[in-house]
Amino acid sequence: MLDSIFTDGTFTAATFALCTAASLILGLATAWLSTFKSKSSKSFALTLAMLPALVQVVIMLVNGNIGAGVAVAGAFGLIRFRSAPGTAKEIGMIFLAMALGLATGMGYVALAAIFFLVMALFTLALGMTPLGGENDAERELKITIPENLDYDGLFDDLFEKYLKSWSFERVKTASMGTLYELDYRVTLKTEQAPKEFLDALRCRNGNLNIVCGRVTAKEAL
Repeated sequence: MLDSIFTDGTFTAATFALCTAASLILGLATAWLSTFKSKSSKSFALTLAMLPALVQVVIMLVNGNIGAGVAVAGAFGLIRFRSAPGTAKEIGMIFLAMALGLATGMGYVALAAIFFLVMALFTLALGMTPLGGENDAERELKITIPENLDYDGLFDDLFEKYLKSWSFERVKTASMGTLYELDYRVTLKTEQAPKEFLDALRCRNGNLNIVCGRVTAKEAL
């Protein structure tokens, strides 16, 4: 059942059609799994749907040729430098789609289907657990202050009043060195930043820019 459908390492038109159909179906299933309860672009979903079939054809064309295999590996390596970085989940789904394409390209259609079912059930079950869940009260706080203020401990009393925890991430100069931009990773006591907290920060930083927003998925990596 788990053996390759290729006889003597060669494939026919019928086996090629079967492998391609399996790759496309598994690719669509992988795209659905990637978008389940998470946001994803349509172009990324289409890429995931096509990727198993593309990898399958490449593996069939290589067919034991070591030189061609090395060239293909180099070509896949170049893709990393031609694409924007994605989230951890997106990278994982790309590897899953490639693994499925490798399996179908070698004729292990049943093994590819079983492997996808196992990974899909594992992913869905893990998504229902609190493991790695994001903190809804965690925010990224950016405060701009004039250069004449000492930022060390400048807002500690306000942080103690309105925040559960905070950490100073970085400082950056702006406007030809006349301003400092302070970045904090903070956890609010409430889900929304209180207006009193922002007003107190404005009084302390001379009414300069303050940004308080959710930590994006890519920033959390």
